[in-house]
Amino acid sequence: MEIQIQPMTREAAARISTWRYPAPYDFYSMAADEEDILELMNGDYAAASDSAGNLVGFYCTGNSARVAGGYGAGLYEDDTCVDYGLGMNPELTGQGAGLDFVKAGMAYVSDKFLGKGIRLAVAKFNQRAAKVYSRAGFRETCEFSSMVGGRNVLFIGMVYRFPEDARTT
Repeated sequence: MEIQIQPMTREAAARISTWRYPAPYDFYSMAADEEDILELMNGDYAAASDSAGNLVGFYCTGNSARVAGGYGAGLYEDDTCVDYGLGMNPELTGQGAGLDFVKAGMAYVSDKFLGKGIRLAVAKFNQRAAKVYSRAGFRETCEFSSMVGGRNVLFIGMVYRFPEDARTT
């Protein structure tokens, strides 16, 4: 899948906020309210489309990609990494396109933050995503819990380090 990444628009943010994931992934569904749209429009998010212009997901960096419980676990102490989050259209998940989607986001982050490693947090129950991240080269660094939506959720911190020669282009 060829991915085109562009700044988040209000239209894309409104569509993303309505995406509904099936259980147990419903953890990632948003409320589809103005607060969600404004979060997606805060400058940390980018929209991802396929070659036909269909919205396939989003990427985020910086504080918007962080999970509160990661601070206590020391996940965010390393300033040689940029925080990375992503979400794929639920209609496309589980169909084998995840690795290409993750790698497109990694290339986007690498171009935007030259010389930085990439760090993410994934809910531990989401083994499907964790396996894709591992296949993309991420390595587990820690486990921690965080309150999300009124419940305590376990997370895995993961980091990707680019080979030295990949940073000098």
